Amino acid sequence: MSFKVCTCFLVFIGFIIFNPQTTLGAQQIPCFFSFGDSLVDNGNNNNLNTTSKANYRPYGIDFPDGPTGRFTNGRTIIDIVAQLLGFNDFIPPFATASGQEIIKGINYGSGGAGIRDETGKHRGDNLSFNKQMLNHRTTISRIASLIGNETSARKHLNKCLYSVMIGSNDYINNYYLPQNYNSSSKYTPDQYAAALIQQYLHQLMTLYNYGARKLVLFGLGPLGCIPTEISMFPTPTCVDSINDAVQLFNDRLKQLVEDLNTKLSQAKLIYINVSSIQFGAPASIAELVGLERDIPPFANTKRLSIMKGVNYYSSSGSGILDATGHELASTFQKFLAISHVSEGMGLRRPN
Repeated sequence: MSFKVCTCFLVFIGFIIFNPQTTLGAQQIPCFFSFGDSLVDNGNNNNLNTTSKANYRPYGIDFPDGPTGRFTNGRTIIDIVAQLLGFNDFIPPFATASGQEIIKGINYGSGGAGIRDETGKHRGDNLSFNKQMLNHRTTISRIASLIGNETSARKHLNKCLYSVMIGSNDYINNYYLPQNYNSSSKYTPDQYAAALIQQYLHQLMTLYNYGARKLVLFGLGPLGCIPTEISMFPTPTCVDSINDAVQLFNDRLKQLVEDLNTKLSQAKLIYINVSSIQFGAPASIAELVGLERDIPPFANTKRLSIMKGVNYYSSSGSGILDATGHELASTFQKFLAISHVSEGMGLRRPN
């Protein structure tokens, strides 16, 4: 999964600035909530009955507190983003968050989790996206008691940033494990992508009804290029069938983001094309995941076109290395400025 960690991090680094009036160092949003899998989990699995844990060495060898449950040697993507957004402390995991700290956000991520409830359960328990939202509902009640009432909590939550990075396990720890799950016998790849997106839609609408108005949704990377997947198939390179299936999901997710931006006038969503961020991506992978197709390149993006996503890939082959931090920051600056909601006011689509 290290491939996906690197690519997502370089996209998410763009959260440095969201408003031209803010300065680096100041907290730029009041709260930040993160949902997802092992890429964002920072300790929620520690006390679960599962082998999907990371609270032991060598995890955390470069983290000040040592092993904490983060599936990395140091900080997670969410840790780094929170720091760049001006938060003094890391966003706490739901499992240990308490008191006033929950007002600034919670990390609900759980290693092995997926859109589907059964995903990853062959390794033990995890907090599926549905369970993470139930936990978020608990957080909302706790926030309401801290700041006054449900209405005050809702106004506060309308101003927060929400990140959702989930879906990979629904493939690598569900669909492509026929010895543990029957999803591949029940669905064709296209049917499975459609079923996932339909469930994802219901989940996102629940999150919206809980008060989420600024949402960043991550697409899936080319999972067929993960060493574990390559080792399971008779091929020395990426598994085309897996990447093809993942692209079916990504295509539907892009369309979902467009549809919701049209339907939900008070919310703004952005799709992050993880597959287009490669380090020296081979031409075959670039073609496979649709690089430089549909998603406009950064140089051509306009104010509202970023709502469909941005392609940072360079046909020169150097990939993300051609996209500077300024370009990435500019994308998120535009998105968060567009998605800003004044208290008590709805959104008007900019010209």
